[in-house]
Amino acid sequence: MRTAVPAAQDSVEERRLAFQGFAYTCRIVHQSAPRTAPLLLLGGSSQNRYSWQGHERWLAPLCTLITVDLPGYGSSDFLPARHGIDFLADAVQHMLTELGVPEVNLFGGCFGEVVGLRFAQRHPGSVRRIVFAGAAIRLPGLYTDAVPRVSHALEQGDIEGAAERLVQLFMSNPGIGKVRRHAAVARLLRRQFMNQTPDELRKAVEHNTRLVTHGCYEPLPVPDVPSLVFTGEYDSLCTPEMGRELAATMPSARFTTVKETDHLVTVERSQESADLIGRFCTDRPIDGLPYCTPVESSYAVPLTAPRPC
Repeated sequence: MRTAVPAAQDSVEERRLAFQGFAYTCRIVHQSAPRTAPLLLLGGSSQNRYSWQGHERWLAPLCTLITVDLPGYGSSDFLPARHGIDFLADAVQHMLTELGVPEVNLFGGCFGEVVGLRFAQRHPGSVRRIVFAGAAIRLPGLYTDAVPRVSHALEQGDIEGAAERLVQLFMSNPGIGKVRRHAAVARLLRRQFMNQTPDELRKAVEHNTRLVTHGCYEPLPVPDVPSLVFTGEYDSLCTPEMGRELAATMPSARFTTVKETDHLVTVERSQESADLIGRFCTDRPIDGLPYCTPVESSYAVPLTAPRPC
C-alpha cells in the first residue's frame, strides 16, 4: 500500500506544520498544468500520507495532489481523544490556509470521510467537489462491537489477535461474492497491522476512543457542490445502504458501487477507483463504466437530530 510509483508530476514537497500546538505533516505532489483544482485525499485511520502513492500514476497528471498525516495519525503528534472531529476538520482548513490553497476537490475514504464531511460542513467555501468512499454517517455496528476487543488486545500487547480482528472487520466474508485480490489484500493488511510501532499502536487506541466518544456525524448543512459517494458492492463494514444514506444528506449527490470489491475498494481496484475519482473531478462522464453498477441520483433529505453513532 505504500510502494512508490512514478507519476507525471513537477515536484514533491513535504511541509511540517502545527495546529494549536500539535505538529503534523502534509505531502504535496505538484502539477504545473492542472485540469482541475488540487485534490485533497483523506484516507482511513490506518493510512498515512504515503498510502496514495500507488494512485499517483493516474491522478497526478490531472492536478496537484495533497495528502496529510493529521494530528494523531501517521508520523504526526499524538492527539488526545478529547480533541474530536471538529478539531481535525479545522486542522485541514489550517493546512490549506498555510499552503495557500483556496479550494480543493475533496476525497474522503472510510475515516477520511468523517473528517472530510465535517470539514466541508464547517468550511464550505474551501470545497469545489466531494467524493466519499466506504463511508457512513453512523458508526457501523461491526465497528462498535469490535472496538472494545481490539483496544483490549492492543493494550495487552496482543498484536496478532488485534490484527486478525481488524482484518475480519475491514474485509468481507470470502463467500459473500467475488472480491478482487481478497487473499492478497488480507495478507497485506495483516502484515501492516503486525508491523505497527508502539507509537502507532497508542494512536490506534486513541483513535477508537475518539470515534466512540465524539461520534462521527453532525446534521449540519453540506455545501451544494457536485458530489459522489461510492462503496464496494460487497462492503460489509460500511454497506452500500449506508453509502446511500450518506448520499441522501448531500445536495444532488450521486451514488454507485464498484464491482468485485469490499470496504477496501481503493486497494482492491486501485486503477478503477482512481479513474472514477479523476473522472468525477474533471467533469467527465461516470455513467456506464464497466467496473461500476448503474449510477443513482440522490436528493438531500431535511436535516434531523443527530443520528446515533
